[in-house]
Amino acid sequence: MNIPAELRYTKEHEWIRVEGDVAYVGITDYAQSELGEIVFVDINTEGETVNQNEVFGSVEAVKTVSDLNMPVTGEVLEVNETINDQPELVNNDPYGEGWMIKIQVADHAELDTLLDAAAYQALIG
Repeated sequence: MNIPAELRYTKEHEWIRVEGDVAYVGITDYAQSELGEIVFVDINTEGETVNQNEVFGSVEAVKTVSDLNMPVTGEVLEVNETINDQPELVNNDPYGEGWMIKIQVADHAELDTLLDAAAYQALIG
């Protein structure tokens, strides 16, 4: 299981990569493997501010639909349009081309409430 050390994680299996005041958010390698083949990503919160732990969209796999929870409060600046046409990128490259949203982080202190790679590894076993 791929768990990059430079990222932070939620207990709901989202990751966040912070680059200054913006951050990229997606689902973890573990999450995509548990969901199976991803067929659709539904995110319609672009331009909105979404609070920490609130739902910012959903991901649909062949057998289930799962909510996407915001790791930290922030404004959704951009949705990765590539995954609309190629949802399999979430399966194939969850930490790279399969990112879901780019956000403006509202409160950097919220990052301290997230799991580091070791804690996330312990969570998933």
